[in-house]
This record gives sequence, C-alpha cells and structure tokens, in this order.
Amino acid sequence: MKAPLAERVRPKKLEDYISQQHLVGEKGILTQMLKNDLIPSMIFWGTPGTGKTTLAEIIAYESKRPFYILSAINSGVKEVREVIDKAKNNGDLFAQRPILFIDEIHRFSKSQQDSLLGAVERGWVTLIGATTENPSFEVIPALLSRCQVYTLDPFGLDDLKALLHRAMEVDEDLKKRKITIKEYESLFRLSGGDGRKLLNTFELVINAVGEDTIEITNEKVMRIVQKNMVLYDKTGEQHYDIISAFIKSIRGSDPNGAVYWLARMIEGGEDVKFIARRLIISASEDIGLANPTALIMANNVFQAVSVIGMPESRILLSQCAIYLATSPKSNASYMAIGKAQSVVKQTGDLSVPLHLRNAPTKLMKEMGYGQEYLYSHDFPGNFVQQEYLPDELIGTTLYEPGKNTREQQIQEFMKQRWGGKYGE
Repeated sequence: MKAPLAERVRPKKLEDYISQQHLVGEKGILTQMLKNDLIPSMIFWGTPGTGKTTLAEIIAYESKRPFYILSAINSGVKEVREVIDKAKNNGDLFAQRPILFIDEIHRFSKSQQDSLLGAVERGWVTLIGATTENPSFEVIPALLSRCQVYTLDPFGLDDLKALLHRAMEVDEDLKKRKITIKEYESLFRLSGGDGRKLLNTFELVINAVGEDTIEITNEKVMRIVQKNMVLYDKTGEQHYDIISAFIKSIRGSDPNGAVYWLARMIEGGEDVKFIARRLIISASEDIGLANPTALIMANNVFQAVSVIGMPESRILLSQCAIYLATSPKSNASYMAIGKAQSVVKQTGDLSVPLHLRNAPTKLMKEMGYGQEYLYSHDFPGNFVQQEYLPDELIGTTLYEPGKNTREQQIQEFMKQRWGGKYGE
C-alpha cells in the first residue's frame, strides 16, 4: 500500500525542512549542533503536525547515527528496555551513540519514563522526545533535567503554502498532474495548522477528483472532504476543536454536550490527563467562587486518573464533567486577575505603601516600614479597615462578585466590613 502524501514528502535533510528557523536556520541551535556533531538529549514541544518527528529523523540522518523509534501510545517498559538493550549492544559498532526517539512522550507513565533514565545517564542513547503537552508538567524532573527543551512554533500561512508547493514539486504522483491551487482557505481551515493533516487532506481532494488537470477551490475542497469525512478523520480526535466544544458545553451548563464531546475524545484515544487538566481550568475559569468545590473535585479527578488509567478513568471524567456542567457559573475570578494584570501593565511598578512593607532591619523600622500596619486579629471580628492598594490605585475595583448565590453571600460579607467599597 502506498504511504500517505505527508510520509512520502517528509524531508530527509535540514535544508529541505520548512519553518522553525529559530532551530534550523543558518544560526539555529540545531544547525549548530549538527555542524559541531554535538547532539544532546532533547524534547521537542509543539502542536500536532509541526514537524517534531521529521526533525528527529533529520538529526539522525545528518549525524549518521542509528535511529530507534517508539510510540508512547503502544509501547511499555518492556518495549523501552528491549530497544535500549539493542542500542546498548550495537553502540560499540558505531562511532556515535544511537538516537532513541519517543513520540508522544507525555503519554509515558512515571515508571516508563524512569526506565529511560539509566540509558540517558550512561550515554547508551541520545533521547529525543516529542510532546504536544507542556513537558514541565508531563516529563519527570529527573529526565527533564537531562534534556534540552525546544519549542516548535505553529505553522504560519506562508509555511503551509510552502508545504503544499514542495509536495507538488517532489512527489512523483503529484508531478504527473497539472495542479493549480486557486484558493487555499478551506485547506488551511480544515488542517488547523497541522502540516500532516494539510498534506493528507490535499491528497484526498486530488484523488477524489481523479483527473490529470486539477484546479483547487474552496468549494471543491469542502464538498469532497465532507463527503469523505470518516475516511479523512479516522481517529475522531480533531484535538483542539473537540476540547473547545467540550469546555464550551460545560460553560454553557449542558451536561449532554459535555458527555458527548468527552466520549468523542475517549473514543479517539485522547490522553485522560489532558482532559482532566482542562477540567481543572474550567472549574476555576467558568465556575470559580460560585462553587469552590468544583476545583477540588476537578483536581481530585486529575490525581485519580493519573493512577487509575483507562477504561475506568472514563467514569471519573464523566462524573466531573457532569458536575461542572450542572454547577452555577462565575468568571469573576478570571475577570479580576485580567483587570489586575491590565492595571499593572498600565501603571508599572507602583511603590508598596509603607505600612505594608516588611521591616527586617533596624534602618527599615526607623524609616517607617510597617509602623502603621494594623494587625487584623487584634480587632473585633478579626477585621479592621485599612488600605491595601498603592496610593495611586485607591478606590480601584478589581473583583466584582458574580450574580450567583455563593458570591452574593460573599458580597454581603464584604459590604458588612467595607461598606460601599465593595459594591452597594
């Protein structure tokens, strides 16, 4: 069976690689590494289809190192150890240490990542990991400290155009046809900036037309892709669109929508920790102080799915998604920090009022640091009115309680103490 277009036109040399000039340009860090033949263990972090696997293969090819590849989706500790043993045993045959590429390394458990440590430390392999998730959260500290992290930027419109034109120039099948791309917008929109998806969608359209002379238009692309959507998107992931629909269903208090999009992600093989992290964000951003327990539940679910795994994790995620969807909503905390950050950007580094300053030295005490501070616990109800903002911001309101039962109670509590300062 013929390989997909994205695989057929995958570049083999750094000079053919499109985008990521901060890494592969003339002064890019990877360019310099290859010139000096000094390849450290590293992790590539970027959205799907930005060329992480391609970069790893190019590094192995241009440095003339043996290349081993594992996918975290279908590899466990046993497979990792087998590859490491093979690399270690063959290492003496090569002048340079082999490269072990782990795709979607964020899906590896702690024990699986631990199994890589010894090989990296002893220099049996040079590890290159690829992840779509923040490695600070998903890669264990011991392994992360032994790797350089490089971020791959999403493709811009010029990059996506360059991918298409390069494919028409180098692929033997496409060179046999006269292809004119009259309109690009639908191809770009359907790909979502994923280079691999762009090329495979392009091939789908060309094969569906089945003619030697082809003119690509937005209407033609949408008609063909919609007709073949199941073939085009076998996994059902549509990663970012579906997580967006999931969160918006929760925000809109629709448990049916939330569970449906959750099921789409589960059936598509989405990482349960990725889903749980989004639930934590939603619990704070969209529910917040209207129901503070939501954040506790979401965090507990994240901890639970991290140790339980599938298929049971789907039940925990469903419970949490339904709970969040049916909770009262408030974005007051989200809005408050946004306002506060805007004020900080506009006003700069305002001085801390003297009564709020720390006074660890005699000189600071003599200068009045902390002298007029009123210790709340010395007063009835553990409260006393005093100013906590810089002088320039006195009277500024950043937090405005939401119109829900919990925050109306908060507002009443604040009015009893502050009078009109926190709302009438």
